[in-house]
Amino acid sequence: MKKRHEQKLIILSMLMILALNIPLILLFDSSKPLFGFPITYIYIFSACLFSIGTTYLIVKKYYE
Repeated sequence: MKKRHEQKLIILSMLMILALNIPLILLFDSSKPLFGFPITYIYIFSACLFSIGTTYLIVKKYYE
């Protein structure tokens, strides 16, 4: 894997650290459910799914 693609994964890791930081999670903390689930859970799981999907695409496309 080239250095450039490793840098993409490092940037993605930094974004996930910021996305899963407590002050940002508390912005989505509300008592109203969406599809029967709390919005906080939906935010956390969608951020994780985004991270997994993006990592998969980077590794699949650029693995040498």
